[in-house]
Amino acid sequence: MIAPSASERAAIVGIAGRQLTADEAALFRAHPPAGVILFARNIADPPQLSLLIAQLRAVLSPRAAIMLDQEGGRVARLRPPHWSAHSPAAALGKLWQRRGATAAIRAAWLTGALIGRDCADAGFTVTAAPVLDLSIPGAHDVIGDRALATEPDRIARLGRALAAGLLAAGVQPVGKHAPGHGRAQVDSHLALPRVDANHLDADIRPFALNADLPWMMTAHIVYAGLDPLLPATLSPTVIGDTIRGRIGFRGVLVTDDLAMKALSGTPAYLAIQALAAGCDIALYCAGDFAPTAALLERCPPLTPEAGHRLDAARAAAERRRIAFNRDNLAAERDRLLA
Repeated sequence: MIAPSASERAAIVGIAGRQLTADEAALFRAHPPAGVILFARNIADPPQLSLLIAQLRAVLSPRAAIMLDQEGGRVARLRPPHWSAHSPAAALGKLWQRRGATAAIRAAWLTGALIGRDCADAGFTVTAAPVLDLSIPGAHDVIGDRALATEPDRIARLGRALAAGLLAAGVQPVGKHAPGHGRAQVDSHLALPRVDANHLDADIRPFALNADLPWMMTAHIVYAGLDPLLPATLSPTVIGDTIRGRIGFRGVLVTDDLAMKALSGTPAYLAIQALAAGCDIALYCAGDFAPTAALLERCPPLTPEAGHRLDAARAAAERRRIAFNRDNLAAERDRLLA
């Protein structure tokens, strides 16, 4: 039997299927996570998704995040025919090359607003976008066309516009993957990348120029020039000196998915290590019940600082939400990208 606890755990977790099981509901009541993230395996159509989110809301804290990975392009969990398709981020960088900064930044804002409207209407409060990583020729294509551009300042401006569009729809954006995934030569879903560059000025700059975003996500990468042993997600040095220090980020810091093969150890162990290193929230997406239960049972509660950051992120989305006509914005965005 699962012992009850009222404190929200410092974790966002996945679930197995398209409805909340009795075991999952009992677990979330006993050891409430800070939120739940959904994937394609959890989503069929709007009526089913609406019911699932209602089930989650019935057992989660009122302030719990309902999160989605919705960048556009190949990273999209809401897809046609029930939801709109959106171009990959690289299309915005190409638009800058063709038509200049004004058109590209406007298209980025429109894209963020349109993705945000899809997410908000479906019941999501947080989406893991924008990608602020550099596009690096010759690097692994796990980032590829998910990157906005090759130039740091261009990425920063497009990323800021995309995040502003998400906020205009009332959705909290997550800048990722700090302090930069673009140089990785392997896919961190499958193995641990190591970046041996002595300095990462260009990689860090888009994050530093967006340090006021409400959320950022860490990278599962060893940066030899910052910490030769530990990946950023587990490194007090990278988190303290670079993400909180050099980048100046003060918002909610969430790990990338702890189920990824870049990291070794049980999800519960990794969550504890990441939180001890300075992350606010551990993210475990697999949805398999036993490891999820073990993580939530062992995971510490949100710190007061993390709670304040979550409150500030929610407040930013509420404050910056505006009313807009989705069809008009979509038509304008399509004209710009044509």
